[in-house]
Amino acid sequence: MTISNSVPITPELIAAHGLKPDEYQRILDLVGREPSFTELGIFSAMWNEHCSYKSSKKWLRTLPTTGPQVIQGPGENAGVVDIGDGDCVVFKMESHNHPSFIEPYQGAATGVGGILRDVFTMGARPIAAMNALRFGAPDHPKTRHLVAGVVSGVGGYGNSFGVPTVGGEVNFDARYNGNILVNAFAAGLAKSNAIFLSEAKGVGLPVVYLGAKTGRDGVGGATMASAEFDDKIDEKRPTVQVGDPFTEKCLLEACLELMASGAVIAIQDMGAAGLTCSAVEMGAKGDLGIELDLDKVPVREERMSAYEMMLSESQERMLMVLRPEKEKEAEAIFHKWGLDFAIVGKTTDDLRFRVLHQGDQVADLPIKDLGDKAPEYDRPWIEPKKPAPLAANDVPQADVADALLKLLGGPDLSSRRWVWEQYDTLIQGNSLQLPGGDAGVVRVEGHATKALAFSSDVTPRYCEADPYEGGKQAVAECWRNLTATGALPLAATDNLNFGNPERPEIMGQLVGAVKGIGDACRALGFPIVSGNVSLYNETNGQGILPTPTIGGVGLISDWSKMARIGFAAEGQMILLVGAPATWGSHLGQSAYFRDIHGRTDGPPPPVDLAHEKRVGDHVRALIASGVVTAAHDLSDGGLAVALAEMAMASGIGATIPGLAGTDPIPVWFGEDQGRYLLTLSLDPQSKEWDAIREDQSKLGIFAPWIGSTGGDALKLGDARAIPVGDLTAAHEGWFPRFMDQAS
Repeated sequence: MTISNSVPITPELIAAHGLKPDEYQRILDLVGREPSFTELGIFSAMWNEHCSYKSSKKWLRTLPTTGPQVIQGPGENAGVVDIGDGDCVVFKMESHNHPSFIEPYQGAATGVGGILRDVFTMGARPIAAMNALRFGAPDHPKTRHLVAGVVSGVGGYGNSFGVPTVGGEVNFDARYNGNILVNAFAAGLAKSNAIFLSEAKGVGLPVVYLGAKTGRDGVGGATMASAEFDDKIDEKRPTVQVGDPFTEKCLLEACLELMASGAVIAIQDMGAAGLTCSAVEMGAKGDLGIELDLDKVPVREERMSAYEMMLSESQERMLMVLRPEKEKEAEAIFHKWGLDFAIVGKTTDDLRFRVLHQGDQVADLPIKDLGDKAPEYDRPWIEPKKPAPLAANDVPQADVADALLKLLGGPDLSSRRWVWEQYDTLIQGNSLQLPGGDAGVVRVEGHATKALAFSSDVTPRYCEADPYEGGKQAVAECWRNLTATGALPLAATDNLNFGNPERPEIMGQLVGAVKGIGDACRALGFPIVSGNVSLYNETNGQGILPTPTIGGVGLISDWSKMARIGFAAEGQMILLVGAPATWGSHLGQSAYFRDIHGRTDGPPPPVDLAHEKRVGDHVRALIASGVVTAAHDLSDGGLAVALAEMAMASGIGATIPGLAGTDPIPVWFGEDQGRYLLTLSLDPQSKEWDAIREDQSKLGIFAPWIGSTGGDALKLGDARAIPVGDLTAAHEGWFPRFMDQAS
């Protein structure tokens, strides 16, 4: 059958599809003829950066992705990690950056919907969500509008679907003025022997369309997400999808019921590039061809073209290869849930991807080449120049109490309560911690003591100053946050957000960060099992801060011993575990430099991975022993901010005498890595305490007793005591004031 093509393929049309001239020539060589308009759209969808990872594949292959606990690594809808007793956790993080900047509510909402589908497509019931959000400067005219829309979209979808949002991040920086970041994470529970994959098997089997009807929303969304923005950004609004969380909830229940029936051979979420990507990936992975008949696809709009149907990113849809004898049973399940069920094609043995529409064949392509033969670039890169070290005496001074209050009451470190109170954090009834601590924690249903911890972390200013150290630090901080709850870190997912990789300096940021992430994951036994790369995050040539977000999962074997950040009682000793002899020293790229003195110079704090592992393992052992009453890792703002956060979480003050004869600024505000604050319910004269000290000595861990809890104020060295109520007022005030300002 000849290929129907009513649209002439011009250089302008090729460029509009995000294809370079040499990439189009590659298409001509593979196909042996000019592609049809629909085929051009298919190649554009499959070969764009968002779907093909053509600029990052080389470097992603260097990441550690295996381990004794890993059941499924990268390459599927989500990663899968064993948690014992026949159970596993399924999780992934993905970006929805460009759509959320164009249309914040729907962009964020469909980002949540997409990541939830990635999880339940594998056969898992979602139990937790997180989101890492980065916005422009607070005084930028669009920032408040974007914050309101994105937060509302995240909450609107997640709350309606019925999954608790247990943690995340919200940051502000002028470098995100023209390109915000919305990174969505989801995790679910499944049985280890009942994981569903996307690899099609068997010839002549039905390919089934499931879920909501196809519309014109999101056409070209993946291609849009693989390009820079310019002044015509509003013209891209039609490429943003529209979500319906109630339909997705029905889709979840129908899919899990169908999976339990034994009808499913392969299943794939229709995410980026919709029907195109899902069909091609299923067939190519199984070394099979796929034939689709678009006349059988359920649609909600009239006169949709083949091109629109193949590239639509309408939400809440799945594609499945089904056992033929289960067809009637499967159809009944989906109709019971009020969802469409349509056989739209079949598997073939000829490795071709054929698409039929209104009696015409509009596409006939080699299915493996659409994925396997996508361009793969070894883009030139420049190693970023490292900042000069700070002079030994370069320590700008400030009143310690004033500086602490300013840090806590500013956009960077203030409470995110205004955000997370719009999310349902307790639905399903298994959440063990509210947001605001080191990690979200959720009980594993069906087990008396087991829980999972989740955290999302990166410090973009570190990554810009030194991408390698910044990449290491993102992994280490995520690992540390999980550890601070008592969880054993199991595995991670990454969301690598960068600017235009065709610029060698941006590619250098990506390379450096991936190298740092890889080294840290290897050293900490924390493999990357899933993830996403989001490039071209630029507007008019202004790139975002390099932001390689790390989402991690840890296992708590007995949640009754789980640690929280709030001081538990008065009169307990406070240990600073993993500190240098000076308690703190590193001010380069610190929150103190940035927010108190407006400085962004100096190197970021180095991460000693062997020290990180040694200290973290020791902290987890102490928590498991039951002697730890509170725990918190140190990060932005250093020791002073960490102590304030523990005091505010409990309403209990603390007195920390400080170090005599030392400059107090690096002590209180240095951001040295690998440190934890612990409170212990131990008598310093006890044998238990002596045994802990002996262990620390053997491990080479410095863990000074720096003070004790008590009273209603925080007293840091010679600085004036700050009532905990004043700390809380400063901390809780900024976000509501910012969002209440007139637009």
